[in-house]
Amino acid sequence: MEQKLAIIIKTLTDNGDTLATMESCTGGGLANAITSIEGASEVIKFSAVTYSNEYKIKMGVSQKTIDTYSVYSAVVAQEMSKAISDFANSRYGIGITGKLNRIDKYNLNGDMNTVFVSIYDKIDNKYYPLIVKVNKDSRVKNKEMVINHIIDLLLDIIP
Repeated sequence: MEQKLAIIIKTLTDNGDTLATMESCTGGGLANAITSIEGASEVIKFSAVTYSNEYKIKMGVSQKTIDTYSVYSAVVAQEMSKAISDFANSRYGIGITGKLNRIDKYNLNGDMNTVFVSIYDKIDNKYYPLIVKVNKDSRVKNKEMVINHIIDLLLDIIP
C-alpha cells in the first residue's frame, strides 16, 4: 500500500494537483494512510470524518438525497466527493459511505457490508464510482480492504 500511495503522491505533486476526503465508515483511514507517506502535505488539502448524517449535510450533502436514496448509497458518496472537492478547492474529492458488519439503528436502509465510494475529478467534472462488498470478520480488515480498492482506483484515474 505504501508504495502505491507514494506513486500517487508523487504524481499529484508533479501535476500540481490536490485531493480531499470525506469519509464515513473508514473513519479517516484513507487520510491516515495518505498522510503516513512523505510528501503528503503537498497534496492533501483537507479531510473530514462525517460519521453522522448531520455532518454530511453540514459539509454539503443534500438531506433530500439522504432521505431518497439512504445515507448508504452511491448517490450520497457522489455528493460527498463533490462537496469535499468544492470545500477544499481540490482537484480530486473522495467520498466514502457504507456499512461494515454493523446495523445502524438510525439508518436502517442500505445493503449490509457494502461500501460506496466516489472519486470526483473537478477539472474533468467526472465521477468515478466504486462499490466494495466487504467480507472480512473485523472492521479493521474491512477498512483496509476498502482503502486498498480506493488506492487502486486512484492509480487508474490520476494521469
